[in-house]
Amino acid sequence: MGDQGMVTVASGWSVGETIDRLQAAAADAGLLVFARIDHAENAVRAGFELRPTQLLIFGHPRGGTPLMQDRQTAGIDLPVKALAWEDADGKVWLTYNDASWLAARHGLGAASENAVRAIDTGLTRLVQQATDPADPEDR
Repeated sequence: MGDQGMVTVASGWSVGETIDRLQAAAADAGLLVFARIDHAENAVRAGFELRPTQLLIFGHPRGGTPLMQDRQTAGIDLPVKALAWEDADGKVWLTYNDASWLAARHGLGAASENAVRAIDTGLTRLVQQATDPADPEDR
């Protein structure tokens, strides 16, 4: 499990390309993309500077509903989110919430185990597709 329930993976792409790739991978997997938020662009509009930072909110009711049926408070963390961001050295990262952490945070029980496992497996696969510069599809 990552820091405070977050998993952070290095990306071989820019922030925009990382989110483009994640959005395409999510759509290919049949997931719904609910929103894409460009925090850096919004910061500029407010008169601030912020290194490239974009958030993608995505998922599917098949995955999230069982968690909310178990504990409705899980809805505060759903749909899932992934944040691509550039650090001070220009390195790009993709951060998301660990599914097991979500389960622990909300006290999810056995009724959610399969859904939590599926979310974890799916997120891991999507994140790899979004961040890996050696993705076979890019060769």
